[in-house]
Amino acid sequence: MIEIGASAVVIWELSGTGEHRQRVALKLIGGAFIVLALYLLIQSGVALALAHHAAPSPGGIGWTAVTAAVMFALAAGKAHTGKALGNPVLTAEGRVTFIDGLLATAVLTGVLLNDLAGWWWADPVAGLVIVYYAIREAVEILRPHQ
Repeated sequence: MIEIGASAVVIWELSGTGEHRQRVALKLIGGAFIVLALYLLIQSGVALALAHHAAPSPGGIGWTAVTAAVMFALAAGKAHTGKALGNPVLTAEGRVTFIDGLLATAVLTGVLLNDLAGWWWADPVAGLVIVYYAIREAVEILRPHQ
């Protein structure tokens, strides 16, 4: 949902012009990073506190691997296009997509470690690592630039 919201912001921003519109769009994307960080913090914290053991499946593992690959490809395309257009909103949204790729990779790694080594805690710990990157991106986007 966060990725869809950030993508909708880009579409809205690209449908008009103006520096004010770009500032609003960047604030919304920075907010998306904060929402993502809060969601992952809560979800990972609950999973660790309750010692939740995921039940891996071959289909889920395959789908997550495809998702990660697609997210990284989309992130690269958005970064390239944003840079070519000189559009900081599209570039920032590309970072949201990159974080989604990292999240899918973290989930995949966690599920595989759970399935192969019995490390049930690997997925929620990986989620906590992603929290750091999401907050770092939000600060970068929302910090006033001179």
